[in-house]
Amino acid sequence: MKTTKSKTTRNKIPMRQCTGCREMKSKKEMIRVLKTTDDQIVLDTTGKQNGRGAYLCFSRDCLEKAMKNHSLERSLKTTVPDDVYRRLEKEMEEIEKQ
Repeated sequence: MKTTKSKTTRNKIPMRQCTGCREMKSKKEMIRVLKTTDDQIVLDTTGKQNGRGAYLCFSRDCLEKAMKNHSLERSLKTTVPDDVYRRLEKEMEEIEKQ
């Protein structure tokens, strides 16, 4: 007869690294920039769309570091158009207002 152990472990929190500051944080604390299979760069608010993703903190400093170091482009393995950076800046402004 087999005995089962009671599991008291908690669910793991998915951690991701910010491309700007390089810190590990939970997915919920970050915004995902996604390269789709059609080579389009979009902001993924759900975090579940298919494609290659890169994460950024909800911080203007992290966005500026990612722009300066081209780390977002390196993570997505493609060039990131200026309009994507502008959308990210607007998103950061909205978050800071809240």
